[in-house]
Amino acid sequence: MPAKTIKPGRSDSKTVQQRRQRVASILPILKRAYPQAKCSLNYSNPLELLVATILSAQCTDERVNQVTRELFRKYRTAADYARVPQQQLEKDIQSTGFYRNKAKAIRAMAQALVQKHDGQVPDTMEQLVELPGVGRKTANVVLGNAFGKNVGIVVDTHVTRLANRLGLTRHKADASKIEQDLMQVVPQDQWTLWSHLLIHHGRAICRARKPRCTQCPILEHCPSGKKFIQDGTAE
Repeated sequence: MPAKTIKPGRSDSKTVQQRRQRVASILPILKRAYPQAKCSLNYSNPLELLVATILSAQCTDERVNQVTRELFRKYRTAADYARVPQQQLEKDIQSTGFYRNKAKAIRAMAQALVQKHDGQVPDTMEQLVELPGVGRKTANVVLGNAFGKNVGIVVDTHVTRLANRLGLTRHKADASKIEQDLMQVVPQDQWTLWSHLLIHHGRAICRARKPRCTQCPILEHCPSGKKFIQDGTAE
């Protein structure tokens, strides 16, 4: 028998509508609070952003930017990364952590670019996620920032935390499901900026521990803020 198509019930539709209204209220406030919100990784072309994003796993953007300052001078093309010996690249990126796996991923990714894409970074989700070491999150970063394409929403630890605190998802940690929930309620032309705004707000105010709820510009729209203030969780 064919699988049944599950249609959203009234309660689900109502929840989505409420979330959309909340996003509509929050978005202009965050834009005013963080007018310079953008990708914090330094890059000048899609390849540099792809490499920097791979390096950013389990590493601060500040550290990645320190490493790529010299790295991007040394390696200019996909072919450069494809032919560099593993041990040499490991040495160049060692301070980002997990450097053996990252060097392996970057070299394999670059070899695939040379072999299948004439050394150029593709600009579609389907082609990007076929590259070694590139998942949907990395592809979203590259598409949204290097190519200006809102194909999906980047979900990192900050976006995960804030999406839950703002009541925009019921999924605590599943990035793919959180992304799907957010894509239903955030206007598509704002998807890339939305992630930047939440990341900036997560670093400045809505921290994992001791969030600064009393200083939060979107407190009145946040289901969690008042609870955090009452129970002493907030700073």
